[in-house]
Amino acid sequence: MKPTKPFAITKRKFFNFFFSLLALNFILTSCGNSNLENIHKQDDFNLDWSFYLSKDSVEVASIKEWAKVNLPHDWAVANEFDSTLVDDAFATGYLNSEGYGYYKKTFNKDYNEGEVTYIHFDGVYNNSEVWLNGKKLGFHPYGYSPFYFQISEYLNKDGKNNELLVKVDHSRYADSRWYTGAGIYRNVELITLNKIHIPVWGTFVTTPNVSKENATVQLNIDVKNDFSSEENLTVATQLIDADGNKVAETTSEVSLNGNSKSEVLQQIDVANPKLWGIEVPNMYKAITTLSKDDKVLNIYETPFGIRTIKFDANTGFYLNGENMKIKGVCLHHDAGLVGAAVPKGVWKRRLQILKDGGSNAIRVSHNPASSEFLDLCDEMGFLVQDEFFDEWDNPKDKRFNQNESKSTDYITRGYGEHFQEWAKKDLTNVMLSHRNHPSIFQWSIGNEIEWTYLHYRYITGFWNDPKDATKMDGSFWGAPPKFTPEELKARYDASEKGEYILADTAKKLSKWVKELDTTRPVTANLILPQVSHVSGYTDAIDIVGYSYRNSVIPWGQTHFPEKLITINENPGTWDDWKQVMQFPGVFSQFMWTGIDYMGERHEKWPAKS
Repeated sequence: MKPTKPFAITKRKFFNFFFSLLALNFILTSCGNSNLENIHKQDDFNLDWSFYLSKDSVEVASIKEWAKVNLPHDWAVANEFDSTLVDDAFATGYLNSEGYGYYKKTFNKDYNEGEVTYIHFDGVYNNSEVWLNGKKLGFHPYGYSPFYFQISEYLNKDGKNNELLVKVDHSRYADSRWYTGAGIYRNVELITLNKIHIPVWGTFVTTPNVSKENATVQLNIDVKNDFSSEENLTVATQLIDADGNKVAETTSEVSLNGNSKSEVLQQIDVANPKLWGIEVPNMYKAITTLSKDDKVLNIYETPFGIRTIKFDANTGFYLNGENMKIKGVCLHHDAGLVGAAVPKGVWKRRLQILKDGGSNAIRVSHNPASSEFLDLCDEMGFLVQDEFFDEWDNPKDKRFNQNESKSTDYITRGYGEHFQEWAKKDLTNVMLSHRNHPSIFQWSIGNEIEWTYLHYRYITGFWNDPKDATKMDGSFWGAPPKFTPEELKARYDASEKGEYILADTAKKLSKWVKELDTTRPVTANLILPQVSHVSGYTDAIDIVGYSYRNSVIPWGQTHFPEKLITINENPGTWDDWKQVMQFPGVFSQFMWTGIDYMGERHEKWPAKS
């Protein structure tokens, strides 16, 4: 293990900040504009909150004593481990997070009719409601997806004593796998912009053509005009390398109707690009300026990397043209004593340990990562499989993996309660927020989803008791499939399907992904792949990731040679790695897990992780 270097981290941050200022100064000087007011103000909104925790839902006016807290904040990790929760909360590490959390922040902000203001949350666990000055902004149930609200119209006109209130309902305290934390556990930002601006998550940078001599950088830029009048604008983008050098630029003209949004497409060639890779993760910044009559209205900065990825069913994975094996690990989002509110420095230390041990990839399982985590993966050279969901149409058991019928009580009601209404919104938010990270090389639409469609297990032939879905043939984990694809297809067609069809949901999710990004493949973590190969599930995804099913790989490659089959989860033993080396096209394994996590203890008190 290499020693940490706090000064080096500070130095790097200093130079990033310094060169951003240089670029900003160059842009403003070239525009002949010295008025910096309200170009793009992004405030850290983490300090000076008030917090109250109640077992029951209460009226805010009745709260007399508030505790002072800073964000990110996880109220669950402050509690003591409780042996009485062996039956209920061993899935979340025997920590009692039950309750309703109330967060309040009072702030002053000058009101300007020419501005728009957003409040941005990177993650709140969970079932959160947000108010500003008594006006409800909205509800957000998913604890792992980012979200924001436009709050301009609700700000006090005198600029004083604005009150932001967030209510978090975690009365369902065993509602996910595994340790969730509770509260506003990721960063919050207040963003102030001119009414002519690039909105939150408003850019998408891709690199469609890359060689050693030249790279084409493509920017899809949303430009929003919240004025009622038509506006004629100049959209200028400069590309800045990690040393602060301007390497390329381009300019576009655009005319926007009042109260409208338009997409501006720009392509810029970069000579002799410095590629993002595992060993040398070179980063660039696209600094986009909106101006009118030489007056700067908005500046938007997008970090990105130039790299290529390729996947082949016969030869595996290529990064920047180099064939490589993925030595990955799965990681949950908690970090021991700090719970889910993980400081960036903690993640940096943990990732460096993994890097020093030879790991080159992370599967964020089973839910989307924070923006800070992905920033570190960009900076440190980790590939990332970003995973959206652990459950879809039907609930997963939060106490045991397989017997979903037990997960029917109130405290375990999780995202399955909201999936039909919220899945597209949450998937979209995650992708818009994350898709400029060069570290992300796969989108995973789900983890071991087959467990929640009970007929899948019976089709395999390893489960035979219709009254007890937990009784299986003990040879399942190490045995090849019992049937041919044709026999499995016949068994699938004859099975009772239930209200939802897994393959149909997978196709819907994959379609939503492709609408937002066609540069990365769609994968999923399959626990019963022999059935998924014949049910239509694997037809919905580009890469079939097996979960603990090494014994199925020869069968899968024999019968479905055109499908790219690899390993998305396994224990990470030497035998597992031999599968990666032995089978053509199998390019990855993600060891469960890279770092221990709280939860999934199955009544093994006092062990908590």
